Parts: sequence; C-alpha cells; structure tokens
Amino acid sequence: MGQRTPLHDLHRHLGARLVDFGGWDMPVQYTSQIAEHHAVRRAAGVFDVSHMGVVDLRGAGARALLARLLANDIGKLKEPGKALYSCMLAESGGILDDLIVYFLAEGSFRAVVNAGTRARDIAWIREHAQGFGVEVIERSDLAMLAVQGPGARAQAVKLISPSGAAAALALPPFFGREIDGLFIARTGYTGEDGFEIMLPATEAVRMWSELNGLGVVSCGLGARDTLRLEAGMNLYGSDMDEHTHPFESGLGWTVALLPRMRPFIGRQALEAVAAVGAARQLVGLVLEDRGVLRSHQRVSVAGVSQGEITSGTFSPTLERSIAFARVPVGTRADVQVDVRGKLLSARVVKPPFVRRGQSLVS
Repeated sequence: MGQRTPLHDLHRHLGARLVDFGGWDMPVQYTSQIAEHHAVRRAAGVFDVSHMGVVDLRGAGARALLARLLANDIGKLKEPGKALYSCMLAESGGILDDLIVYFLAEGSFRAVVNAGTRARDIAWIREHAQGFGVEVIERSDLAMLAVQGPGARAQAVKLISPSGAAAALALPPFFGREIDGLFIARTGYTGEDGFEIMLPATEAVRMWSELNGLGVVSCGLGARDTLRLEAGMNLYGSDMDEHTHPFESGLGWTVALLPRMRPFIGRQALEAVAAVGAARQLVGLVLEDRGVLRSHQRVSVAGVSQGEITSGTFSPTLERSIAFARVPVGTRADVQVDVRGKLLSARVVKPPFVRRGQSLVS
C-alpha cells in the first residue's frame, strides 16, 4: 500500500482506477483518459497533485541558500508572488529534480518538488540549509489541486469571495499569492491556463466536490501525462534524471551561468559542457507511420548514430503519436524508430506540439 493523499477516499468513491506513482496511490483515470484530456483542452479539469512536496524556506539566508541550490538565478525573483522554474543539480551537473520556487517575501520562499524525489529533495535542502540558518518546513498539512483548461480560472474563482476572485483573476502567469486562506498560483503542467491551489488538507474534498458541481471534470495522471507531453513539458525520471544534465534535456534555458560569481551546485560541470557543447539533445518526434511511440524505443539517425525515446504517447489533440527523444546533436529532420521490430518513419520537431489547444505541428 502506498502513501495516500487527503482525496484518496473520494477518488475511490468516484470510481477512479488507482495506481502506484512514486510511492503514492494515485488516480490514473476516472472514466476515459481521452475524455479527461479533451475536457482540459476544451473546458476545465481538476487534478489531485497533493503528492507533490510543498516546502517553505524561512530565514534571512533563504535567498542565498536558493542561489546555491538552483541552476536558475533566484535573483530574478524581485516581486512578491513571482515564481521561478529551475533544476536542482548534483555536483556532476546531473538533475536531482526540477521544481518551482515562489518568492513570498524577503526571507520567505515556497518550493514545490516532485513526488518521486520528495524525501530526497527535502533531505538535500535541509542538509545545505544548515549553513544558511534557514528553517525548512515540509507542509504536509496542505493539499494541492490543479484546475486546468480554458475555462478553469473562471470556474475556480466561483468558490471564493468576490474580492478574492478579482485578485485571483488578476494574477499574471507564473505568479502566486495567498487569497482567502488559499495559496493560488497561475501555474500548471498541461499547456493550458489555470490555477494550482494549495489549501488545508481538511478542505480538499469539499473544494473538489464543489468544482465537480460546477462541471469541472475529475482527471487522472493518464490525461496529465498526455497533456504535458503535448505541451512540451519534461517528466522527471523519464526525460531527465541525475544521470542527465539540463543541456541534453531541453532545459538549457533554465541554467543561468551569469552572474559568474554565483557558485551554484553543478556549475563547474555545466561550464565544462557549455565550453565544448552537449553531445546529445532532447527533441520532439511526430510519427509519420501507423503505430505508437513509447519510452525506450530505439531511434536510428542516418549518418550519425542512434538515440532513445524518453517519453512517447498517442496525442488525443493531434490524433497521432508523438514523443521526446534524446538523440545525437546533428540529428536532421527525419529519423526511424524501432517499434516492435519494425523501423517506422518519424519527423523531428521542436516542442511544444500543442499550445492552448492549437496544433503547432503540421
């Protein structure tokens, strides 16, 4: 039996199929994965993401600690509520996790880490926090709901006060703030607009049920995976891990080598890669033949070498198979993928595949 979120019993009551995900019992789907996917692309869906780790960092040294821990530059966070996406690296440059950090006030930050790396991440942060005089608080008292889709924000704000609704609707993308006892962030993992809402665990079932009453569809991890892949978003443990670095994982944009005086963990290793260039790159693939792309399938690159699919699925929006693949730098527009012993043609594209419900590939 895995760990359970505060919504576990409700998921069972709603008929969800539960699976193990990073040590947690999580709903993979309620009715139809494809129907849940389309609900988010066309209207609004709600996901239980309470398995993610919410960590508050408090103390005068919090900014300096994050400058040490993150490959991205925490100095970019000047306005309260602003969020930053970053990798947290080992000295080798390998990715320990990807996370979002919110600037609440000077000396006060909130980080959201992945479920599968939650315990390791918190231990790592606490180990380094000792030298900065920072208190690291795991917020196990909170649940987290992701309300996503073109109609998500309009529906979610119906559950709070008129003044709170106005404040929530005014949030710019990648900002979060405390509103009516909730921490509401305009972030997500689907390529659609929406909110991620952190709230007392005791209130999670009520909010989920009220969202359902407004027509917001209960959605599982299956739809979340197809949505994030269409949106060109990496999954930790599939598209990157501690054995890969940001430059070969499509995340070079999250590495801030300037200012040069910031000695973040992994900097020396990444500077060495940047000096000569990465040997591999993460690209998008669209299958031209009939079939389904899956993780670990071999990718043949004519005249170069070969690579491997890191994530693959059937795209409900595009009605064709798509994937991320780690391939040699120099890979051209066309490759072949070994699908059950047959070499099928695929085209290299730049993710994302879909943005705000619209196809970005022909």
